[in-house]
Amino acid sequence: MNEQEFSQALQKYADVVVRVGLNLRAGQRLIIFAGIFDYPLVRLVTASAYRAGARYVDVIWDDEETTHVHLNNAPKEALTEIPNWMPNAALEFLENGDAYLGIASANPDVFSDVDPERVSMYRTANLKKLEKVYDIVMRDAINWSIVSSPTREWASKIFPDMAKEQAVERLWEAIFQTCRIDQPDPIAAWTKHITDLKKRSEHMNAKRYTALHYKAPGTDLTIGLPERHSWLAAQMKAENGVEFTANMPTEEIFTMPHKDRVNGTVSASRPFVVAGSIVEDFVLTFENGKITHITAEKGEDTLRKLIETDEGSTRIGEVALVPNSSPVSQRGHLFYNTLFDENAASHIAIGRAYRFTMNGGNEMTEEEFQANGGNFSLTHNDFMIGSDKMDIDGICDDGTLEPVMRSGEWAFDV
Repeated sequence: MNEQEFSQALQKYADVVVRVGLNLRAGQRLIIFAGIFDYPLVRLVTASAYRAGARYVDVIWDDEETTHVHLNNAPKEALTEIPNWMPNAALEFLENGDAYLGIASANPDVFSDVDPERVSMYRTANLKKLEKVYDIVMRDAINWSIVSSPTREWASKIFPDMAKEQAVERLWEAIFQTCRIDQPDPIAAWTKHITDLKKRSEHMNAKRYTALHYKAPGTDLTIGLPERHSWLAAQMKAENGVEFTANMPTEEIFTMPHKDRVNGTVSASRPFVVAGSIVEDFVLTFENGKITHITAEKGEDTLRKLIETDEGSTRIGEVALVPNSSPVSQRGHLFYNTLFDENAASHIAIGRAYRFTMNGGNEMTEEEFQANGGNFSLTHNDFMIGSDKMDIDGICDDGTLEPVMRSGEWAFDV
């Protein structure tokens, strides 16, 4: 696309982020977490937010290369020293019911040359410091959204045979397509898409399956579902009363598993990016909900450090269904970014469950939530297990099986 076409598309993207992703309300404030190279999108989102009636917009900028230098050179004991200013700034907005936007644009290899133990120390310390922030977001207390913007390093990882600027242009095209910005009326396209996904989630809620059984090459896994589980899709309603779309793109319907009722073996179908390092071709074995065996062709130490974060990171907190025919999958390449790759395939998440995926979960104490099957952890990391070779069955109360997906596609009409 030429420069004018790109500018128009980028403006549409910013408007969709504000109007569909955040559904920003007049009078709300907005805090944005972004990388330093995300500024073109950040500036347009800021302007769009003010046009929507925002009271105040602020940005917390991050430079992953500076963090890379820190991880390789700081004294080991300093890796767990996380200043209070960032979580305090975020909490000032979120505890007031304001909106949050994150821009996911990391270089997937940025920490690949750093000792996994040092990365794990820093990552865990950050998670602990930001625990209150994550709790507010993960219980949908406020309207929030995660979107993306290309960087040269990320784009070159996806398109290694292209010149960097050409790779960035190609990645922008991919983002615009998968986020429906290339449609004549992107907001109308999103409205229809959200409606279609909600119909899928309503179908699954009506079924009340007790478990799901996954079968594919290298995978034979049964995931139990809590009695009070709730399937959700795309658009949700926050505690502050605003309906929002948390991920853009999004192709999934999702719920929570029972933390103690996951058994069998599952093979990842796509690479998994964890804290700036890539894990590939890994297999996990579960017994009574807990990961008991791990193998990986690449990044096994990184994966083990993630799973050792805390007790909850040895279990899973989300199960999501995505058809293989999703626009992200049909592009035919990896994004090396969970926001996109999780929308190319059915997936599960290591770590914390979303409280709102259990009916009444937000009103429960932590003990009640866990007693009903919910998982608590500092972590929440999605990895992809679906493919065009996967079949999924719903298990009914009486033990009978009903097809949910066949060869990676929906096996029911809505």
